[in-house]
Amino acid sequence: SRSTNYPFSESPLYSQTPPTTSSTFYEATPSSESDITGSVTSQPVSATAAGASSTAAAAGGGGYVIQGGYVLGGGGAAAGSGGGQSYSSPNSRAPPATVSAKPCDVLLPQVQWLCDNYEGAEGVSLPRCTLYYHYLLHCQEQKLEPVNAASFGKLIRSVFMGLRTRRLGTRGNSKYHYYGLRIKSGSPLLRLMDEQQHMAMRQQPFSQKNRIKPVQKSQGITNGTSGGTGQQQASALCDISAQVQQYQQFLEASKPLPDFVEIDLQDRTLPDGILLEHLKAFQTLYREHCEAILDVMVNLQFTLVETLWKSFWRFSQSSDSEKRLPKSCLVVLCKFEPVLRWTRECDNLLYQTLVEILIPDVLRPIPSALTQAIRNFAKSLENWLTGAMMNIPEEMVRIKVVCVGSFSQTLRRYTSLNHLAQAARAVLQNSAQINQMLSDLNRVDFNNVQEQASWVCQCEDRVIQRLEQDFKATLQQQNSLEQWATWLDSVVSQVLKPYEHNPLAFPKAAKVFLLNWSFYSSMVIRDLTLRSAASFGSFHLIRLLYDEYMYYLIEHRVAQAKGETPIAVMGEVCTTHSRSHIASRSLNMVDEEKEVMEPPAKQPRTNLNLHALNETHSTPP
Repeated sequence: SRSTNYPFSESPLYSQTPPTTSSTFYEATPSSESDITGSVTSQPVSATAAGASSTAAAAGGGGYVIQGGYVLGGGGAAAGSGGGQSYSSPNSRAPPATVSAKPCDVLLPQVQWLCDNYEGAEGVSLPRCTLYYHYLLHCQEQKLEPVNAASFGKLIRSVFMGLRTRRLGTRGNSKYHYYGLRIKSGSPLLRLMDEQQHMAMRQQPFSQKNRIKPVQKSQGITNGTSGGTGQQQASALCDISAQVQQYQQFLEASKPLPDFVEIDLQDRTLPDGILLEHLKAFQTLYREHCEAILDVMVNLQFTLVETLWKSFWRFSQSSDSEKRLPKSCLVVLCKFEPVLRWTRECDNLLYQTLVEILIPDVLRPIPSALTQAIRNFAKSLENWLTGAMMNIPEEMVRIKVVCVGSFSQTLRRYTSLNHLAQAARAVLQNSAQINQMLSDLNRVDFNNVQEQASWVCQCEDRVIQRLEQDFKATLQQQNSLEQWATWLDSVVSQVLKPYEHNPLAFPKAAKVFLLNWSFYSSMVIRDLTLRSAASFGSFHLIRLLYDEYMYYLIEHRVAQAKGETPIAVMGEVCTTHSRSHIASRSLNMVDEEKEVMEPPAKQPRTNLNLHALNETHSTPP
């Protein structure tokens, strides 16, 4: 109650100078539907003061225009065209700090931050709350005054034209997302998101955590009954398919499955009871099967791969494919040599495509949750496949297991390489560590290293000297990880250039170079160890990364020279290893070492010391 004895005056929360003309803030509307683009395009951002000659004139102060149709008033009123939308009313109070009230020198750094850290991309999305949280952290670090969430949304839409909003997530836990926007690969925000996921996992109760365990081979699967092992495996693996929108920006989801060649019969007659229609049906069904695997992998539904394998290889009695190709005909075709050879080629193409989808760039940062899910998926592949092909002839099982083993090994190697790359990236960006490494490296006696290694590797002195000088120069320039990768690639090109037109000698020369590279790096690490170098830990990490990346480069160069996929090249190694393992499994470890090592009398004294040192060195997997 207000009385005359106690006068009460209410002061306005926001002071506002009455404008000389009606204040009209407007958004430019597109003239036609063709002006609205479906994809997000990042526009160059410019802020200019709008004078009397501008299209949007400001009365009483300077207005700022961001390219994309938004007028940011600097204090006066911006008069727009008649088609604009009015955001002011005579009786409303002035809004809190919005985009329109920000001066040009404040907005430009924020707009530049958006362009530096985000980019438009089809098929991916980011939560709006996550984006605004990143913005608040940026303002806190740079001591800037942030705008509110609504104004920040207008600012984003002025920079990324055509941005759409979607509500994604399960019922009761859905959030609004910006669809068509992702974080750039080189942005530090990727590491921030990874740390947030770690903290979220640690803050969950122990009973709610998904325990990631390798799936053991199921026992007692007979007569087409699995005993519920599929549900156990689904719960054991880290299922991140619910966050597919979050992780899809790290995938190459648009990569298609290459066309398969026709089955080459090589003038062979079809087996008894097999018609040409059965062969065509198998070819069509297998193509559909591979495309289904590709679809579930793009959506990160790893556990469905086992279900697809069981469906195709008729693990259960009832199958939709029975009418198109009876199981009796399928069993006969699995023993037919042209079909076996064609299946191997198709699997190599499929698995190589999956590797390029899941890990398109081995050096690009990948969230740890996605990496762990890929590694656990790779560990489960062989058990899933052998369980699904229980009643299939051994010839086909052997072909499939070799291909999937190569796929599994490649995924595990590439994820390990990616993990090393991120750890080494921090070292290469530290100036103090780089200077210490350069100081310790200058103390290494490379002449002594060359004298000891030349007997084993037989490399020319000028080649070793050039590599030493290039390595020191690149280290002194404090190059980034990508620049180091370019240098390593150039080294491989120089060494293997004489063998480019000799596909028979190229693989052997590449393997010899890889062994020589590993031997020389071991010698340098040994010298640093004996000198108790302060930067030994940094050198050891860099050495592991470069050995792994050299393995990666050689693998791809050999595959290119042979006209095959890297998966196919690694499949040859898996086949040879499996055969040698079967032949030598009756031998004990002592006998195996005697076969591999030469008699001590024939080995130089320095070589014995190096062998003892190499026992503690972890070689590429």
